Amino acid sequence: MNLTRGVVFTSRADYGVRRGLAAIREAVPDCRWLVVCATPRRSLSGIIASQRRNLRRHGWRWIPYQAGEAMRMLHARLRGPRRLPDQQPGASFELDALRRLDGVEWIDVDDLHSAATLARVREFAPQLGLSLAAPILRAELFEIPTLGTLNLHKGKVPDFRGMPAAFWELFTGAREVGCTVHRVSAALDAGDVLLADTIPVRAFSSVRGLQILLDEMGIDLVARAVRRIADASASFAPQQPGGHTYRRPTLAQEAALRRRQAAQHASRGASERIKDALFWIYCRCLAPLPRWLRGLTNMQRVVVLLYHRVNDDMRDDLTVGIEQFERQMSWIAEHCQVVSLDAVSAGTFSRRSPRPIVAVTFDDGYLDNYEIAARVLLRLRLPATFFVSTGRIGNDSGFDHDLRRKGEKLPTMSWDHLRTMRRWGFDVGSHTVTHLDCGRAPLADIRAELDESREHLRENLALARVAFAYPFGGREHITEEARDQARKAGYSACLSAFGGYNDGDIDPFRIRRISISHRFSLLGFRARLEGMWR
Repeated sequence: MNLTRGVVFTSRADYGVRRGLAAIREAVPDCRWLVVCATPRRSLSGIIASQRRNLRRHGWRWIPYQAGEAMRMLHARLRGPRRLPDQQPGASFELDALRRLDGVEWIDVDDLHSAATLARVREFAPQLGLSLAAPILRAELFEIPTLGTLNLHKGKVPDFRGMPAAFWELFTGAREVGCTVHRVSAALDAGDVLLADTIPVRAFSSVRGLQILLDEMGIDLVARAVRRIADASASFAPQQPGGHTYRRPTLAQEAALRRRQAAQHASRGASERIKDALFWIYCRCLAPLPRWLRGLTNMQRVVVLLYHRVNDDMRDDLTVGIEQFERQMSWIAEHCQVVSLDAVSAGTFSRRSPRPIVAVTFDDGYLDNYEIAARVLLRLRLPATFFVSTGRIGNDSGFDHDLRRKGEKLPTMSWDHLRTMRRWGFDVGSHTVTHLDCGRAPLADIRAELDESREHLRENLALARVAFAYPFGGREHITEEARDQARKAGYSACLSAFGGYNDGDIDPFRIRRISISHRFSLLGFRARLEGMWR
């Protein structure tokens, strides 16, 4: 059929909803959308009644929990919104950008089911409705679209109806989590299913890590569902009988799951807690004054972070966890001046900053860089550069170091993945063709790989400036002759991986990076940014 008018019901314009709206716009570009966003007004009496209910349900834990939430809200209000330039990744998914899109009308309402809202939706005459992070819809609303209304449920039905995503799966020991697109019906999450998908629970999965994966899966499922409705290939199946409907867990249940997961994995002992105490003292008491003085003299230190993999399948020196990575990136987004590597190499940023100046990089080109890391960075609107060994892109040849260490070759990105990341606003650089050891190889081989890798990137990604990060990254893995070869080959910068900070004047061909692995607690990560362990 010709899908020309759709309506989206939501209660918040968060990142997942915004990305979902962009995805359905791309899936059916000729369809007009009315977005109805409800922000209910809360009375003082209602707030007091809610607090009483939660205190009865959660017990004493509710008091420190609410105090912490109040402090976070106050801190966010005092800090104000982040102001980011339009050229940073994720700008096209910001609310202002989506409101300006042709074919999208956005209205804010107090009540989705008020007479005025119902009249406006009927006047729009939608063929299809979508419920994205919306409250429970009544039939008088979800039956207005002639083709019905679809709901994105982040759970596998019928086993895990209700909320929140991923928690009850981990709490009950399920082996997989999923997303479902189904018709909205009178019963919660019980309508006929159009599309569903699942992902396995990994060895180191956490609730937040799985939620990040489910957010991305849900965006893809909604776009696919709308395409099927538009091309008349949609086929619905009734749900199996049985299942369970869950509600929000108590704080005691959340604490119980955290304790169980800590017991399953290597728990942090007394020595780690002592280290965190020392890190806190260093970050709070010793580092601020020198950092402030460096900023005052326009010579703030530049910290270039180096990552390789982000996943919950493994834990080694090249991997950080999904939730761990998001926490680290959230921290630098709030507390640091994050700049692109291109700005570092060109010197086009001010170092008169009282905060640490940070750039984010990745090496090798693993598939989880596209599937996980780039999505977290997009959500937080942080720039990053991904250095890839171009001969490993778009094939299953993998890396020899993974075969030696793990007995298997881990998947890498394709050129289509890299093109998508470029459209999102990320930079891509060279890591040679074959992950060559530039400290041992003949100069002729180094120059050949530098030239070939640069041309691969220019041909496939239309890059003007290309930076180079030499593989292995130790002092012994690059010589002055090899560095000169990179300069002569037309690269804009050369990056190492043996640690250290970029103080004083920065030579773009001697940029130092600090490698980050799963072993860093958040306080240890902060201490590293502040200059500890030079």
